[in-house]
Amino acid sequence: MNWYLKKRQSFLKKLKMIIDSHCHLEFEPMISNLKEIIERANNNDIKYLLSISTTDKSFNSILKIVEMFRNIYGTYGIHPHETKNYHTLTADKIVKKTQLSKKIIGIGESGLDFYYEHSDPLIQKKLFIEHIHAAQTLNMPLIVHTRSAEVDTYDILKSEMKNKDLKTLIHCFTGSKKFAHKLIDIGCYISASGVVTFKKSKDLADTFLSLPSDRILVETDSPYLSPEPLRGKSNEPSHIVHTVNFLANLKGIDPLVFANITSSNFFNLFGSLN
Repeated sequence: MNWYLKKRQSFLKKLKMIIDSHCHLEFEPMISNLKEIIERANNNDIKYLLSISTTDKSFNSILKIVEMFRNIYGTYGIHPHETKNYHTLTADKIVKKTQLSKKIIGIGESGLDFYYEHSDPLIQKKLFIEHIHAAQTLNMPLIVHTRSAEVDTYDILKSEMKNKDLKTLIHCFTGSKKFAHKLIDIGCYISASGVVTFKKSKDLADTFLSLPSDRILVETDSPYLSPEPLRGKSNEPSHIVHTVNFLANLKGIDPLVFANITSSNFFNLFGSLN
């Protein structure tokens, strides 16, 4: 029996997979230490990483990174904070950028952020819709950033989904439980970052407890938002294990099983990876 259990444990370990669905590998300090960071991620069962574009400059760096590492993929999009510099961006231009590499598998991050006044809300909304149309054209997932903009984010998504199907991932969710369930009802996936582990995030933890496990992904948003017990330090993909363990314990699911559930959700949304 002991032999059998050891063999089974070894087999299960081989099956374990975590996917960091949102990181910024092109940002410092990660870009300067990329090989070591990827090695630490691999050693912690993080098999794939999705590096998210925020500007054209970051996208150009991502194109180089995805060619260097087999297990890294990327997206193209303009962060809502940066929309003031992209007034002429259209869905067609986004589509063309995305087609520069087969390893670009999503659109974003795009969305609305009214917490800070870095860009005018009207231009944010305009470019959010352009990103949506590009994602619909390509049938690619849209990675959505939303902060202090629950009503507008939901209304735009719901309205555009009436016109054409839209695969949607709400990244680093920190909103209300009501908002989360409205998003689930229109078919969105929702991603948890290290914020959910913070001691002051009890309401957010309760929200994720209430969400169906088959709609949850995990992310680091590194180099930001390190989870407990690493809060305050620079984040990196290997730290995602703390978020996975926290959510698994919250839901009463074995961490290995929960890790594989979130990876399966990723594949359901983004498709298989080569």
